[in-house]
Amino acid sequence: MSFVSQFAQLTDFLYLSSAFAITRERLLDFRITHIINCTLEAQSPNELEIKTTTFLQIGDNPQSRLDEYFDKVADEINDVVMQGGNVLVHCLGGVSRSSTICIAYLMKHKKMKLKEAHDFVKSKRRIIRPNIGFWEQLVNYERKLFGSNT
Repeated sequence: MSFVSQFAQLTDFLYLSSAFAITRERLLDFRITHIINCTLEAQSPNELEIKTTTFLQIGDNPQSRLDEYFDKVADEINDVVMQGGNVLVHCLGGVSRSSTICIAYLMKHKKMKLKEAHDFVKSKRRIIRPNIGFWEQLVNYERKLFGSNT
């Protein structure tokens, strides 16, 4: 199975994948209760039988302002987890946008510095690679959260 078609389990409750990997059966198998969709095209939650989907509608280019969503989405993931849910974060390839959101969550709620969060996510899904614009936004987010950069 290729990495593009896999669900990467980052924590007991947080998963990362591409849009291509999502099937109704997989969502049921992994007990996904909430989806964070970081693509430009929304898939109907009714098709997937998921009650809650957050749609960010972000392009994968260095000029896209994904950082505008870091706090909101990290807090949303944390809220779902506190209620006992499981979250899937995905973008088209599961490489840049979705990994950036997962890294931001780990930085904010697991108190990981950027390098630690990046290395952790990469250990679970080798193909991640936030684009240069998203990386710069994560560097700034790390400075905002921790007062310095690693």
